[in-house]
Amino acid sequence: MSSTKTPAVVNFAEDKFSVEIREIPIPEIGVDDILMEVANVGVCGSDLHQWTSDHSWPVNYPVVLGHEFGGKIAALGSGVKTWKIGDRVVSETAAIIDSENPMSKVGLYNLDPTRKGFGYGVNGAMTRFVRVPARCLHAVPAQLSFEEACLTEPCCVAYNAVVGNSSIQPGDRVIVIGPGTIGILCAAVAKLCGAEVAILGLEADKGRLEIAKKYGCETLVGNAENWARKRDGMGADLVIDAAGVSETLKIAMQLVRPNGQITKVGWGPKPCNFSLDPIIQKNVRLQGSFSHNWPIWERVIALLASGALDVKPIIGGVWPITDWKEAFTKMHHGEVVKSVLKPV
Repeated sequence: MSSTKTPAVVNFAEDKFSVEIREIPIPEIGVDDILMEVANVGVCGSDLHQWTSDHSWPVNYPVVLGHEFGGKIAALGSGVKTWKIGDRVVSETAAIIDSENPMSKVGLYNLDPTRKGFGYGVNGAMTRFVRVPARCLHAVPAQLSFEEACLTEPCCVAYNAVVGNSSIQPGDRVIVIGPGTIGILCAAVAKLCGAEVAILGLEADKGRLEIAKKYGCETLVGNAENWARKRDGMGADLVIDAAGVSETLKIAMQLVRPNGQITKVGWGPKPCNFSLDPIIQKNVRLQGSFSHNWPIWERVIALLASGALDVKPIIGGVWPITDWKEAFTKMHHGEVVKSVLKPV
């Protein structure tokens, strides 16, 4: 740490495209924190939404973007006893939680309404050094590269949506709407659960749908009716809405079978403007899924380390942080599924 400042990708205002490289001080750490030297940080759709200013959550401007990250411990707070300098780690996203909140007390701190995450509530990891509460850390096995490990977070989002919040059994027919990072990872996790999986996109998504094929999924463009009803005419057992627009919930209601389930993991701030009566008529369970917690991270890291869950196919490239705009733009235009940044 020869210099006291380092470049960072900063979202500095709510106005569209208010993101730029700024020099920021290396953060000071508290008693229960560590200072992580970031090896890699993934670009999330939420980073893009803040860049284009079409997000639906409060942002603490100015803020360093980035919440999918891993690296090595560079310094330890005096109260941190279970880690050492040089340890390879990834971090959860819940940077600030209320340990006394009823949700936190039962281990669901991801649902603490006062929770603040990296990249919108506190400074994130699109920089060289980031302050992290030690409670957020998980060890990264030596065989797992940081380029892969930094994608633990979106894998945990997908795992929670499919395994934690959906009723899924081997042989189920599952449709995932939206071939972005979360959609493809949801499809991959559903395949691990023994389901037959199709992923639905648009003409503009054909490049990303080709990536989805690498996970053994059938790919569909524009219409999934025939695939949904192929087995017995009733529809899909589970539809996962990972598209992030409200209109896709209407499609999900059409595709799901009676007594089936829709799990919504994609965010869409626009109102629905259509009736939800099919949920009643079909006796369908509509389930939201948000974030993740400690045991999910441990399981996902084990899956990544064993190779059972492989994120390499979705990584479209690694860019230095100074080239953040190219990495963002390629993801925004659907040219790649996932961009990864590397501090310089």
